[in-house]
Amino acid sequence: MTYPQTNSIAFVLFATGVTAIGGFLFGYDSAVINGANSYLKAHLGLTPAQQGFAGASAILGCIPGAMLAGFLSDRFGRKKLLFISAILFGLSSLLSALPRTFEEFLMARFIGGIGIGAASMICPVYIAEMSPERLRGRLGALFQLGIVTGILLTLFINMLIQGIGDEAWNTAYGWRWMLGLGGAPALLFLGLLFAVPESPRWLAQNGEETKAREIFEKIDGPVHADEEMRAIRRVSGDDEGRLSELFSGPFRKPMLIAIILMACSQFCGINAIMYYSTEIFESAGGGKDAAFTSTVWVGVINLLFTFVAIALVDKAGRRPLLLIGTAVQVIALGLIGWMFHTGQSGVGLLVCVVLFIAAFAMALGPVAWLFCSEIFPNKLRGRAMSVASLTVWICCYVVAQTFPMMNESPSIGPALTFWIYAAVSLFAFVFVIAMLPETKGRTLEEIEADWKNNSPTKS
Repeated sequence: MTYPQTNSIAFVLFATGVTAIGGFLFGYDSAVINGANSYLKAHLGLTPAQQGFAGASAILGCIPGAMLAGFLSDRFGRKKLLFISAILFGLSSLLSALPRTFEEFLMARFIGGIGIGAASMICPVYIAEMSPERLRGRLGALFQLGIVTGILLTLFINMLIQGIGDEAWNTAYGWRWMLGLGGAPALLFLGLLFAVPESPRWLAQNGEETKAREIFEKIDGPVHADEEMRAIRRVSGDDEGRLSELFSGPFRKPMLIAIILMACSQFCGINAIMYYSTEIFESAGGGKDAAFTSTVWVGVINLLFTFVAIALVDKAGRRPLLLIGTAVQVIALGLIGWMFHTGQSGVGLLVCVVLFIAAFAMALGPVAWLFCSEIFPNKLRGRAMSVASLTVWICCYVVAQTFPMMNESPSIGPALTFWIYAAVSLFAFVFVIAMLPETKGRTLEEIEADWKNNSPTKS
């Protein structure tokens, strides 16, 4: 179906753009600890085990954050939980910059992780529920754009702060500024949230149809509002959604798809590269300066190819992008493993890593979040995305913990490690062919009805 173009697209862009700042906080949090870690270690006298725990402490907070946010956002609304996420991240940034002990630092990072875990679940849901179907793919990719922008900008922020003083200054103060500056985007996010509405689908599901209709009219005019409200009434029930419904009946299959897709998005090794790219390039024979330059290229390509996803996802569709992206990942990761196996490095290794990053950034990175936010009914979407986000954070933690051990293991080593990631990408390719329906151009209510009728389309 098509709707007339209206000036209200600015309203949608503003609301979804503000929400994408949650993705920026996600990216900032992922990248900032890498710049601060060595100075934090020196300042607090951390053991290697403590240093690893410091890096993982935020991820450990993301797990309960993602678990709780779905139920709470279904009960109290998406916007309220976004407020809480912004407050938690801002508080964490302040406390992370001022710890007196290692335990205080861990608690500060854990608090921030709760906020990031909640935002990682709510932001894609809110954007999907605000977006007209013809734009939902491009607007949904804004969340991933926020993540990769946060990662890239944080890399340069860390570099600029590091350049202000010498090693002693950075050990005493530099890492504090790196972590503390995360409070600035959190404060911006908090302020701008006052200007965005609650999700109209959440309002309609919770009996506030007048408010919901007003927002739908602002999104795409009165015709759009009429059709959306009729569609919501057709599929909505009077009962509140229960978590058990995701593991039985018509929504068991989409829940299984979401869990497997999200697990593949992490077990393909993306965060092994995002967290350890400098060490990877150094271990392949590059010096520190060359390794840093290569890491910058990784961040730039990650950002640029997210724009490719934004441009194509509503034209080509979700399935074609995922099939192309995962196929290229298999090739790139296989070549990375082969280069380590044969002792090659330099520009060739960088090209292969960049090829993998480009493929992930245009497909599995943004489309996995988008697809999972589309395939569940309104009454269960928050809970379902909690399970999907929980899967991401658990798998992310596993990858972050296992990559150094696998990479340095005499029996595994870097070559076999990247071949394992290539095998996961191959599995993802086959899985997309066999299991994923196409959601391009369909309303959320149409997708929900398809699952209930057991007739999701793959065309």
